[in-house]
Amino acid sequence: MALAITLFLFLLISTCKATDPCASVSDGSDLAIDHIYGKCSPFSPPKPASWLDTVLGMASKDPARVTYLSSLTVMKSTVPIASGQQTIQTGNYVLRTKLGTPGQLMFMVMDTSSDNAWVPCTGCAHCSTTLFNPTNSTSYQSLGCNMAQCTQMKGQACTAEAGPCVFNQSYGGDSSFSATLVQDSLTLGVDQIPNYAFGCINAIAGGNIPPQGLLGLSRGPMSLLSQTGPLYQGTFSYCLPSFKSYYFSGSLRLGVAGQPKNIKTTPLLQSPHRPSLYYLNLTGINVGKKPVVFPPELLTFNPTTGAGTIIDSGTVITRFVQPVYAAIRDEYRTRLNGTVSSLGAFDTCFDTSVNPIPPPITLRFTGMDLALPMENTLIHSSSTPLACLAMAEAPNNVNSVLNVIANLQQQNLRILFDLPNSRLGIARELCN
Repeated sequence: MALAITLFLFLLISTCKATDPCASVSDGSDLAIDHIYGKCSPFSPPKPASWLDTVLGMASKDPARVTYLSSLTVMKSTVPIASGQQTIQTGNYVLRTKLGTPGQLMFMVMDTSSDNAWVPCTGCAHCSTTLFNPTNSTSYQSLGCNMAQCTQMKGQACTAEAGPCVFNQSYGGDSSFSATLVQDSLTLGVDQIPNYAFGCINAIAGGNIPPQGLLGLSRGPMSLLSQTGPLYQGTFSYCLPSFKSYYFSGSLRLGVAGQPKNIKTTPLLQSPHRPSLYYLNLTGINVGKKPVVFPPELLTFNPTTGAGTIIDSGTVITRFVQPVYAAIRDEYRTRLNGTVSSLGAFDTCFDTSVNPIPPPITLRFTGMDLALPMENTLIHSSSTPLACLAMAEAPNNVNSVLNVIANLQQQNLRILFDLPNSRLGIARELCN
C-alpha cells in the first residue's frame, strides 16, 4: 500500500512538472528568457488595456535609456542617493539565476550594455520584497577596497584601504543605487560559477532599478564574459521572445558550443569613449527596395566620440538620430494609403484595412543585410485595425550621434555575440 501511494505521488509530481509550461528546463548553458509581461513572468506589473498600450508605456522609458547609454563613458562618477519608490517599469527580459550556497532564486534582468551585476540584499531601503540574504549563503564574502575588483567599479568611493568596497551608480537615466561589492556562487543553467563579484544593493532611488537585480553582459571588466574567462570564451547568443509570448520560451546560450554555424555576420566595433557598448557598422536603410537618403556621416562610427550605432537588449524600440529617422518616416509614409496619425512615441500609425501589406524595412550592415520581419517593424492595436511603425527618433539631448537597434527589432532572431572574432551574427529563429 505504501509503495502504491509513493508511486502515485511520484507520477502526480512528474505529470505536474511535465504539463507546467513555466517550469524551467535548462539544457547545458542555455537559460530561459522571459519578458516582464510574459505569462510566466515572476513580476506582476499592472497590465495595460492592450499590447499597444504596453509597448507605449515601455517605450516612454526609452529616451531616458538612450540618454543613459550616451553617458557610458570611460570616466568614473559618483551618483547621489536619495529616497525613492521603486516600480517595475524597467528591464524587459529576465533570466532565472541562483545566487549563494544553497542557491537563492533571483530573476535578473539581462542587459548587454551594463558592466556588472547587482541584486537587492537584505536590509535594502526602498527595494522589492524579494531580496538576496547573504547570511543564508555559506560561500558569501564581502570585498574590500584593497581588492582588485574594487578598482574596476565605477562610482566606488573608498576612503580607507581596509574598508568595504562601497559604490554608487546610476541606471536607466533617472534612477540610482548604493551597493557593497561582494562575491558568491552564481548558478546559470547547469553551470556554477564560484566567487562571482557583484553589487549587494543597500538603497535605491528612482523607479527604474530592476526589482530582482541585473546581470551585465557588456564588454566591461566586471561583466559576465570578463569574469568567466575560458568558461564561455567571450561568446554568447540569445533569442528574445515577443512581448506577447506566454512562457519562458526565449533562451540565452553561453559559450561556443551549440552556437549556430551558418549565420550571417557583421563586424563588432568598439569605442574607447564608450567601451562597454556593442557597436555595429550600419551603412544604410531600405524602405521597400529603395535606399533611404540622408547624410551618411549620421551613421558613421567614430571611436573617438562614441558616435555610431549600437545593439542593445534594454531599449524597447529602435531609435535613430532625428535626420535619419525623419528620412525613414517620410519614405515610409509615401508608401501608405489613407491618413497617418500619431500615438505616444509613434508618429506613423495607419489603418491596416487600407494598407494590408505595408512596406518592409531592411537594415544594411557591413557584410550583412537584415530584412526585418513584419512583427519586428510594426506594433498592432488589438481593438482597432491600427498599426504603428515601431521606431522613433533619439532624444536630442544626447552628447553625440547614437543610434540604437532595440529589442523589439531583435525578437525571434538568434543574436550571436562572438567577441574573440569581433563579430555579431543574426539568424531567424522562432523562440515564441
